[in-house]
Amino acid sequence: MKLLFLFLMIMASTALVMATCPSYSSIFSFGDSVTDTGNRKLISSTNICSPPPYGQTYFHHPTGRCSDGRLIIDFIAESLGIPMVKPYLEIKNGVLKNNSAKEGANFAVVGATALDDSFFKERGAYDHPHSYSLSIQLNWFKELLSTLCNSSESCHEVLKNSLFLVGEIGGNDFNYPLFKRRSIEEVKEYIPHIIKSIVSSIKVRYFFFKCYYCLV
Repeated sequence: MKLLFLFLMIMASTALVMATCPSYSSIFSFGDSVTDTGNRKLISSTNICSPPPYGQTYFHHPTGRCSDGRLIIDFIAESLGIPMVKPYLEIKNGVLKNNSAKEGANFAVVGATALDDSFFKERGAYDHPHSYSLSIQLNWFKELLSTLCNSSESCHEVLKNSLFLVGEIGGNDFNYPLFKRRSIEEVKEYIPHIIKSIVSSIKVRYFFFKCYYCLV
């Protein structure tokens, strides 16, 4: 019921955005398994969302999405008349050579955290090989953007009609240490760090959008 309520709230919010804002021509998305449209699948063939029954009700085959069909980002893209947002690593491995990512890119990765791996390793809180945190996803965004524009004016053209989606992210920052049997008291101490990471990430993206000069 909670997931259904969240889905309805997001769809209602999307409808409000569409009614009050200019039309969007691209989406840049960041997050974890709730948003990943295939990056983790391209990273590792052992992705838990790769085998059936994932994808069986819409795509009729696994796509790397942690769903039997589409994700919320797919519905948002459809409602805006934008093609399903490609995973960034697919673009990097193929389309990037032609500097073509006009509909945006999805940087989300299954298992991603808001905090960097080093935060948890310093505390002995998890031994995950790589979480592809928000900072890594932001670097991917910078990498892609550097191929799409090279001046304030050209970056303005790329970003002026772009929708940025940040999240869902942060859940794995609690999951990993809890799986390592760290105490609730210890994990609670992570909350300010997680919030700070997410807020900082949003501020950086806001800077990109407001300043239009993105090669920083």
